[in-house]
Amino acid sequence: MTVHDISKTERIEMYLKAVYTVAQATPPVTISKVADYMGVSAPSSHEMLKRLETKGLLRSSSEGFRLTPLGMQTAVRVVRRLRLAERLLSDVLRIELPRVYAEACKFEHVISPEVEARMADVLGHPATCPHGLPIPGDIAPHVQSLVTIAQLGVWDHAVLVGIPEEDEPFVTHLVDMGLIPGTALVVREATALGGPITLQIGHQIRALGLEMARRLFARRERNEPPDAGDMREPGENRPPR
Repeated sequence: MTVHDISKTERIEMYLKAVYTVAQATPPVTISKVADYMGVSAPSSHEMLKRLETKGLLRSSSEGFRLTPLGMQTAVRVVRRLRLAERLLSDVLRIELPRVYAEACKFEHVISPEVEARMADVLGHPATCPHGLPIPGDIAPHVQSLVTIAQLGVWDHAVLVGIPEEDEPFVTHLVDMGLIPGTALVVREATALGGPITLQIGHQIRALGLEMARRLFARRERNEPPDAGDMREPGENRPPR
């Protein structure tokens, strides 16, 4: 295989990964969403997606694009190697979370099946990457029923489960706010008309923009209305329970 062939293969794999990721996070898969994920223009995205459809890797309909079985097989392999590499970089090499994705992308196309299997063994066959996203096996994983933080109600208790992996500035901001997978939170206030959502994280109060909240997936734990002692302004801390 020549260098040119390798480059062509990587580009195909990157687009299939984009379709897979968008389908998991923000369906339906559209030309514009794939273009945003890939950092290319909409015409470039359209051209490549149609080419992949011709190759039998994608199908399109009025509801957007979806992977064929052959396309899914390739996408699952790439995403699995990416997220295993992320785990290795985070858990073993202690690379900071915002940098993990960019570094792991350098490995996703070149890891052999033997190295992939050994990585999984060494890491203990993790179920998720450091961003809380599922690591697929031979088939796409079943994604548990989650909600975005934007869908939570006031006084909902939740645990942050998954954050975007590919947006380094966004991940950096989340880390600075203390919003990483596994973080427990309480919605203190949800402003109408697209305003910010106020969260309590431990004893800290944080404001999160609505668009940011729509990109964060959480598992709702319970809704617990405040008692009389909890009726405070959002900027005030609640006493620990």
